[in-house]
Amino acid sequence: MSEDLTQLYQKIILDHHKRPRNYLRLEGSTHQAVGRNPLCGDSVEIFVQVEEGIVADVSFQGQGCAISQASASILTEQVKGKTVKDARRVIADALSLVEVGGRSVETDTDGDLAALSGVRKFPARIKCATLSWKALESALEGDSKVSTEGSN
Repeated sequence: MSEDLTQLYQKIILDHHKRPRNYLRLEGSTHQAVGRNPLCGDSVEIFVQVEEGIVADVSFQGQGCAISQASASILTEQVKGKTVKDARRVIADALSLVEVGGRSVETDTDGDLAALSGVRKFPARIKCATLSWKALESALEGDSKVSTEGSN
């Protein structure tokens, strides 16, 4: 990854951390889950409102490092308005983008999601970036909790 691209991704992460999108408790959510990373203290609560198979709205609240909070912010923008089936594909895609050995960045289509790919260089931070995505996955499956240290 070029130095210019790395700097751009860092700016995107910092922007989402400083000005998180959809950071609120979504009243009337139909699905929700709490994700915790006990090793570093990151926590995120995901709220989803599904209407007729569509993620009509999604939000989050939580606390943690810039990467975990930015990832949750990016997540809300990526899945809002998608069908539940497509949201599950976005989750799998995002997890693959972040994990070591995962898929390559597609600069034309990944948008802010591409910024999370830089986490691969820091394996200890992968759990920070994936926490909200795993919480969303659990929420959509009807589970209310997920931990980076459990079997989830």
